Amino acid sequence: MKLRNNVERSVIITIMSIGGILVALPFVWMVLSSFKTEREVLSIPPTMFPQDPTFAHYVELFTNLDFDVYLINTLIIVFFMMVGLLLNTMAGYGFGKFEFRGKEILFVVVLTTMMLPGQVTMIPTYLILNEMGLTNTMTGIVLPGLIVAFNIFLIRQFMVTIPNDLIEAARLDGAGEFYIFFKLIIPLSKPILAVQVILTFIAGWNSFIWPLIIANDQSLYTLSVGLQLLQSENTPNYALQMAGSAIMVIPIIIIFIIFQKYIVEGFNVSGIK
Repeated sequence: MKLRNNVERSVIITIMSIGGILVALPFVWMVLSSFKTEREVLSIPPTMFPQDPTFAHYVELFTNLDFDVYLINTLIIVFFMMVGLLLNTMAGYGFGKFEFRGKEILFVVVLTTMMLPGQVTMIPTYLILNEMGLTNTMTGIVLPGLIVAFNIFLIRQFMVTIPNDLIEAARLDGAGEFYIFFKLIIPLSKPILAVQVILTFIAGWNSFIWPLIIANDQSLYTLSVGLQLLQSENTPNYALQMAGSAIMVIPIIIIFIIFQKYIVEGFNVSGIK
């Protein structure tokens, strides 16, 4: 029996290792190719590791192709989407732990907006912002992303699992509502917030359609739009595209690594419950 278990374990580890290598290979190839010359990227047979490593493509992105501007715009969008995540968390906490008139109806309205594809609300949102004079502005780009119905719903579902007695005990000790939210609720919500931070960061970092629609000025473009501009050139530089793609992907992986332990903690908590 022990020998059989060891064999099964070895087979599973082998299969998972092969799968992991196959999944990681395109990413590793992309990063390594970003340090190759354009000639080496197109060489046949292809090379795995750069024979003459160069940072010229990264330098060109930030000196000649305005990727520094795109990066700043993307970081601004991500920052305000994180502010929006805080607002969504407050809303989810309110729906989960407070009683007020029209609560159920309002929550149903929030759920209803989740069923509408983003493409359906895009034109009305554009027309509203246009009437407000916010088209072709950073405010017009970040404003629609501050409130996300899915975030409110998911956080509300988690807030329901937090015991009311814990909150009432804090109130009896004289704690204010903001103190309870930031010192009690936020630490207890780390697992769900970790997932939401990753999803929100990815959504903000990969912003493409909405900035492209609302902004006419290239100084308001994001990294995704800038990367698309590289791909639409008549004579594409593949090594340059690899460098731009690496800039897009690596921060997401870093964010995932940072919050990974909280995601695993969330799985453990769910399993205990």
